[in-house]
Formats: sequence, structure tokens, C-alpha cells
Amino acid sequence: MFGSLGFTELILILFIVLIIFGAGKLPQLGEGLGKAIKGFKKSVHEADAIEAEAQAAQQQATAPQQAIPNAPAQAPAVEQPAAQPVSHA
Repeated sequence: MFGSLGFTELILILFIVLIIFGAGKLPQLGEGLGKAIKGFKKSVHEADAIEAEAQAAQQQATAPQQAIPNAPAQAPAVEQPAAQPVSHA
């Protein structure tokens, strides 16, 4: 189920948490844990978005530098005629 933890171990952990914190505090603990996980996920996604924006801005900044203005035009490629098959009589 959860790696090496089985069903019995999970029940035991839940029972110990219930004894330590009490039944009244469990909803508050669950709510706090849920908010913490939600905040963590939000910050991870925002960091990814900020990183993607920075990369896009960097690519836009370097793109004009890569183009060479007033560069001489390359001569068009000249097509060579196909070789004629040689027939031996």
C-alpha cells in the first residue's frame, strides 16, 4: 500500500496519533496539513511558471543577437545534371 507500511501499521499509527492529540484536535490537524500541502503545491507551480517566463525572456533577448544584420546573401545552390547511365555494347 504505502511502501513497506501495511494496513496494520497504518491503523496503529492512527491510533497513536488519536491518543496523543485527541479526537477534538484531529480535524484541526487535518485542516492544517491540507493547507500546508496546498500551499506547497501552489509555490511549486508558481516557481515553475516564473522559471519558464525567465527562460522565454532570455531566449527573446538572445534571439536578435544571433541574427547577423547586413550579412552577404548566400549564392543559391546550383543543381548539377544527373549522371547519364553508361551502356556497354
